Amino acid sequence: MIVDVAAYRQGRREEAGDLAAALASCRAQAGAFVWVGLQDPDAAEFAGVSAVLGLPRLAVQDAVEGHQRPKVERYGEVVFCVLKTLEYYEDTSTVETGEVMAFVGEHFVVTVRRGGVGSLSEVRAALQEDARRLALGPRGVMHAVMEHVVQQYTRIDGELEQDVEEVEEQVFSPARSSDAQRIYSLKREVLEVRRAAAPLVAPLKQLADRDGSDPDDHALFVLRDVLDDLVRTVEHVESYDRLLTDVLSAHLAQVSVRQNDDMRKISAWAAMFAVPTLIAGVYGMNFEHMPELGWHYGYPLCLLLMALACLGLYRTFKRSGWL
Repeated sequence: MIVDVAAYRQGRREEAGDLAAALASCRAQAGAFVWVGLQDPDAAEFAGVSAVLGLPRLAVQDAVEGHQRPKVERYGEVVFCVLKTLEYYEDTSTVETGEVMAFVGEHFVVTVRRGGVGSLSEVRAALQEDARRLALGPRGVMHAVMEHVVQQYTRIDGELEQDVEEVEEQVFSPARSSDAQRIYSLKREVLEVRRAAAPLVAPLKQLADRDGSDPDDHALFVLRDVLDDLVRTVEHVESYDRLLTDVLSAHLAQVSVRQNDDMRKISAWAAMFAVPTLIAGVYGMNFEHMPELGWHYGYPLCLLLMALACLGLYRTFKRSGWL
């Protein structure tokens, strides 16, 4: 469905009733363009927009099917980009993924959003308050959309950093806890961010190189700033992934060590109980001729022998670290 459609001339918005008429009017004026916003369109709904704007067939097919890898491709004069949008939910520490695609031509921009994550209403509202950026045309809109998406990555990067630090502190704290499930879940969320951000680095570098090196080109300056933020986020996310792998290995090693400690303690206590059990068992065999069997102090002597044997074993296990 069409969420919003408008024409922009000299940084100002004009309502566009008929898309074909608005596009024809914009083509007659330098810098003017039409911005069409779509959400979860099917093939039939997209067909009308595609026919008017002359969008490339393969790119339209990708936009209709969705679930594409982040990329930036050129089809003649039309640039087609796919971005993964992310949203972090603090209550569950999970990352939800959406998708935004953009078709950018000389006099039009078509943005397609899929899923409930990644609304572009903030981007459109911010641009409409900034006539200078709107005056950059469709390329400025594309860079603003990229900037918005990468800023989401940066915010989530900060949230993940806090989660990783909390997990690390918890694993190496003296208190016993079962952290394997949380570490694995956090590792999955880090992987979601990495899949969204990492594939976008190379296409943005190519786009920045191709757009030239004019120091007065504000759109190019925005793109390079976005690229810097993206590269920094990817580096952080990759470090989180490695750190979580190390933390998980350390946690599993701690579990193994604790199990060994528990088994040693159990074995030590079992050995201490085995000695009095052996002595009591021998004297309980009802033999007639036993050492000190008829002596008045034979029973207290057996108890003393059991206590001394247990005490000796306890001190031995304590010194060896088994208890």
